[in-house]
Amino acid sequence: MVARIGPGILVFASFGPGDERGELEWMASKILSLRIFEDAGGKMNLSLRDVGGELPVVPNFTLHGDCRRGRRPSFDGAAPPQTAEALFRGFLELLQTQGLHPQAGIFGAHMRVTLTNDGPVTFVIDSPGETQVQ
Repeated sequence: MVARIGPGILVFASFGPGDERGELEWMASKILSLRIFEDAGGKMNLSLRDVGGELPVVPNFTLHGDCRRGRRPSFDGAAPPQTAEALFRGFLELLQTQGLHPQAGIFGAHMRVTLTNDGPVTFVIDSPGETQVQ
């Protein structure tokens, strides 16, 4: 077992060839400040930082898969492995500078990830600089 957490946010991270430090900084800030945890009144009003939540980060290039044509996804939109690994390490470092202790998945490894989702809450977050695949 590489990582195990209690309440928090499970992040599947994927990087494109044009991603740079600015996108990593924006994403780290967004993940830490997004108000998606319930307050005492049941309203989504608290951030990961507010609740002291934990943060595993799993690299997953398949999020950049384009399934619009054919029967086999294209991964042309994903950063090359060496670039993506450097971006992944940089992203983890940024989260650490924010006072978090992210648990990292193993880059390039075949991993089994188990998630117990506490409610129907899942978000796809993309940095403003990246083009969304429609």
